[in-house]
Amino acid sequence: MEILSLLSDGFAVALTPQNLFLAFMGCFLGTLMGALPGLGPANGVAILIPIAFSLGLDPTASLILLTSVYYGAMYGGRISSILLNIPGDEPAMMTCLDGYPMAKQGKAGEALSLSGIASFVGAFVATCGLVILAPQLVKIALLFGPAEYFVLFTVAFATLGGITSTNQAKSAFAAALGLGIAMIGSDSQTGSQRFTFDHIHLYDGVDFLIAIVGLFALSEVFIFLEKHRGSAAAASGPPKIGRILPDLKILKRCIPSIGRGTALGFFSGVLPGAGASLGSFLAYSLEKQTVDRKGETFGKGDPRGVAAPEAGNNAASGGALVPMLALGVPGSGTTAVLLAVLLQLNITPGPLLFTKNPDVVWGLIAALFIANFMLLAMNIPLVSLFTRVLLIPTRILMPVVAMISFVGIYSITGSTFDVMLMVGFGFVGWLLRKLEVPLVPVILGILLGNQMEVNLRRAMTISDGDWSTLVGSPLAIILWVIAIAGFVLPMIYGRRMRARMNSSLNE
Repeated sequence: MEILSLLSDGFAVALTPQNLFLAFMGCFLGTLMGALPGLGPANGVAILIPIAFSLGLDPTASLILLTSVYYGAMYGGRISSILLNIPGDEPAMMTCLDGYPMAKQGKAGEALSLSGIASFVGAFVATCGLVILAPQLVKIALLFGPAEYFVLFTVAFATLGGITSTNQAKSAFAAALGLGIAMIGSDSQTGSQRFTFDHIHLYDGVDFLIAIVGLFALSEVFIFLEKHRGSAAAASGPPKIGRILPDLKILKRCIPSIGRGTALGFFSGVLPGAGASLGSFLAYSLEKQTVDRKGETFGKGDPRGVAAPEAGNNAASGGALVPMLALGVPGSGTTAVLLAVLLQLNITPGPLLFTKNPDVVWGLIAALFIANFMLLAMNIPLVSLFTRVLLIPTRILMPVVAMISFVGIYSITGSTFDVMLMVGFGFVGWLLRKLEVPLVPVILGILLGNQMEVNLRRAMTISDGDWSTLVGSPLAIILWVIAIAGFVLPMIYGRRMRARMNSSLNE
């Protein structure tokens, strides 16, 4: 009953004209960005961060806008997958397998609507799971001391590469780079300057918003300019949609697939290092093994092959918010960006978030429920409008992204040095992408580096320099086991998992 009371208070916060408008705009813009191949939810949120902060919104309103963008981008990723056979982001890869054949059969509208319904169910159930599970995790997290928190952050670094990662060395390098950047500025205990090179603008360290916008948004501009050189995604006109609403019999056939995909997706989202990509893959694979063992229909336009992965990846997006809000540890790349937003708003995610800022966290959860219904109502009747975003030439789109980045960061900081630093991070992000080094561990290192250092120092002070305190409790030992397993298992199974996903796409 206490949860229901808190949730009703959250709806009182979310159901204001301003917050409803922000949720609507976030859903709309997120769907548009998710539809563009290559952008995805992390880049979409990063691009809009400067706007959210330059508008002077309060913390709850800022989070409602950006999390609505997150959910909207997860919905939108299916559009280019189904119409162009080009995933909007990695979790939408499995949707291509049956979505694009349905489009070629003249059933693009039905596939888009079915995927929208599956996305709604997955995200709605995941948000319900967030309401139930996050407060329970908070009770466990209250048992954490400095040593346990240090190990928990280690788990985040060890597992964020994901189970499908094929090169953990690059993930480790990216994390080390992020930790190195986090050390720039004043020492938290002694006040001495570290790695500032006597440059006054670096005395307070590197603002992680500058790093995020540079690494994600500007590097995306450089990548698009290099690869596309102003071409449109589709030069032959808007793709043909056909009938929009799927047949009722098809919906009934897909209900079990949506249910299984939702359960697998939510579990993958909460589980460290799994994420939406694995949730989507497992949901599709399970359906193929369950209803089409002989391979007669899957890969040839089976609606269940669209519904299951879409339910899976959207459930995973909601599940990834659980560890981020309850423990302060992101479960995916986009939640790492949202974690940066929380910290910039002087809100510390973790166990105390639910007691110190209940209006923020429950208002956010209530807004997620509202955003789900908005997305369902928006994605079916406006599907023809969203498909037209695929026709926007990059010579128009990318200057807009760059303009938002430059104007937004300058309006927040008022410093030309920060703008130049953002450009520097943009080139670094472009180079890392060329070398196939993941960007999320860099961001995570910048975000958690100082907290990790502070907790390690506290643990050493309490234990009088005894390093065994890091394995001095059963909880710490369990976390170390998770961290080691999360780092080692991708070396054993990651390449195999990735090969299976690619082979499914190539069949």
